[in-house]
Amino acid sequence: MTGPGRPLLFLDVDGPLIPFGGPPRVCPAYEDGPALREAGANPLLARIDPSHGRRLAALPCTLVWATTWMDDANDAVAPRLGLPPLPVVEWPEPSVEDECAERNGLHWKTRALVHWAAGRPFVWVDDEIGDRDRAWVAAHHQGDALLHRVDPRRGLTEADFAVLDGWLGRARALGAL
Repeated sequence: MTGPGRPLLFLDVDGPLIPFGGPPRVCPAYEDGPALREAGANPLLARIDPSHGRRLAALPCTLVWATTWMDDANDAVAPRLGLPPLPVVEWPEPSVEDECAERNGLHWKTRALVHWAAGRPFVWVDDEIGDRDRAWVAAHHQGDALLHRVDPRRGLTEADFAVLDGWLGRARALGAL
């Protein structure tokens, strides 16, 4: 593995943490709490599996929100997962080059995440990653990267955590950590 420091794990919210399929999960710590009764509270937050926070925190990486939720992820999502506030990728205004790349199939987040990683190894967990993103990262990122697509109907699963654990374990064994 190449690249200095602990790998980053860029984490999307909608899809990976808030699955779009199936009934909402009942989160005992929040089901009757004021956060879900607040005016304007997002009812999809009930779909978050609070056990994911423990699993994510145990991974040997630096967690970073890579979501359109921006800082709201720290206010609304992190507490439900038992996570502290995390760094947040600030999305730049799209350039003409970004818009052209997106029209050609590159996800709008891809270029910004590679820039944010600045050569460090990273994992990107999202439900919208495609082959074009993988190819672009391989061609433009100096460090190692795992672009892991999560099924948005199910969100993060045991199989997804096994992939993340395996990749990060290999990174550790090869000296990236």
